[in-house]
Amino acid sequence: MLEEELVLTPEGARRLREELDFLRLVKRKEVTQRIRESLDFGDAWENPEYEAAKAEQAFVEGRIAELEKTLKTAKVLDPRQGRVDARQRLQVRLGSRVRLRDLGSGQEESYVIVSSAEADPGEHRISIRSPVAQALLGHYTGDEVTVEVPAGTLQYRIEAVEEPQ
Repeated sequence: MLEEELVLTPEGARRLREELDFLRLVKRKEVTQRIRESLDFGDAWENPEYEAAKAEQAFVEGRIAELEKTLKTAKVLDPRQGRVDARQRLQVRLGSRVRLRDLGSGQEESYVIVSSAEADPGEHRISIRSPVAQALLGHYTGDEVTVEVPAGTLQYRIEAVEEPQ
């Protein structure tokens, strides 16, 4: 099975690089120090502090490897490649910030459409694979879209689209 190309927003790539730097420069040293200190509690054999520190070390090293691979193979979105229609409206695409009006409740919501690796619903960063993002992609300011979600059908009007940052 072929792997799908991972595309990151510039902001997402920056966040992953920051996490990688933190893990390499700070966390790795902290864990190494915990391992040394845990040996003061006795031999490594049957030492819960040592076992916990080694487990954390394995997690940190695994995450470092994962981030290195992601950053090496991912394509970073060029924010200057925005698409506009004849009326100069921006098209919704990966990296776009989209302001929506829920036509049922009248409430406004704002999302940034990001890769699955960058998604963080608490920060209003939704995965490009989510039902809402899938319904919005390719549309423009003023368009109305219908979204099928597990809870039912939602209808939105796109109030604004901002270029990827």
